[in-house]
Amino acid sequence: MATDPQHPASAPSGPQGAVAEDLALYREKFRRRLPESLDELHGPAQGVVQLPLHVAWSGMTLYDLSKPRQRMGLYRTVLHEGLRDDLPEYLNRYLLLQMWPVLRTLVGRTVRAVWEDAFPQLAARIRTAA
Repeated sequence: MATDPQHPASAPSGPQGAVAEDLALYREKFRRRLPESLDELHGPAQGVVQLPLHVAWSGMTLYDLSKPRQRMGLYRTVLHEGLRDDLPEYLNRYLLLQMWPVLRTLVGRTVRAVWEDAFPQLAARIRTAA
């Protein structure tokens, strides 16, 4: 069916349209939090880090970066729950790049896509790790 310029085809309605809109909003939520550059990520590379309750609102708040599982847990939590100002404070560029091939499998699909779309060097880490 051809569309008339005066009556353009409407966006999908019903459950599928609502789901697509929800996914777009969810993706935008994470995109808005991104730093301009990975170089802005100057968080700690060692020591013990305490996340604030608005980030670690459920569960662990103290993370020992010398322990790989805790380090992954901190990064996963900050990527999902951290606000724009939290990312540079708690994430470290070097550690993020180093951990990305595994970390990307632990974060949600939307978080992974938003970060890899914005920072091609993360996606490149997958190819070099394989």
